[in-house]
Amino acid sequence: MDKILPGLAMLAIIAVVFVLLAVGWRNRLRRQSDVEHLPSVPEAAGEPLAVAEGQYVATTTAGDWLDRIAVHGLGIRTNAVLEVYPHGVLFDRSGAPALYVPAASLTAVRQDSGMAGKFVEKDGLLVLAWTHGSHGLDTGFRTRRAADKDVLFEALQELISSAPAADANSGK
Repeated sequence: MDKILPGLAMLAIIAVVFVLLAVGWRNRLRRQSDVEHLPSVPEAAGEPLAVAEGQYVATTTAGDWLDRIAVHGLGIRTNAVLEVYPHGVLFDRSGAPALYVPAASLTAVRQDSGMAGKFVEKDGLLVLAWTHGSHGLDTGFRTRRAADKDVLFEALQELISSAPAADANSGK
C-alpha cells in the first residue's frame, strides 16, 4: 500500500498534464481557425532550381518564434525535402501534407539559430518569411547537409528578388 498510493497519485498528475496539453492545443486550433486553406501544390511543378533533404521545423507567426501555427499540420516537425521552383517553394513533408508557398507570397529568407523548440548553431536554420491572407508567417527548415543550406539560401534569395518583377509584368 505504501508504494501503490504514490504511484496512483503520479499517474493522476501525468493524466492531468496530458489533458491540459490537449486542451491547450485544441484552443490554439480554434484561435488559428481563420488561417485559410493553404495553396495547392502544382500538378506539373517542373524542374526545381535547388533541392535539399532535411527537417521541416515548424511554421510560426511572423516575428514570434514560439507561436506555432497548429492548423493544417504546420506546427508538426517532420523530415522533409525542400524544393525551390521558379514559381514557388515546396516542402514535401513525411507524414504530413506537403506545403507549397507561391513565389509571390515570399517576403524574405534569413538564417537563424532557432525557432519553436529547435535550436542549432548560429545560422543553422533557413527561415522563410511569407504571407498567407492577412497572416505573416515564418517557416523553418534545417538542411541535412551544411553545404545544401548555402545553395538553398541563394536560390531563395534569387526567387524572392525576382518575384515582384514577375508580378508587375503579369499585371497583378
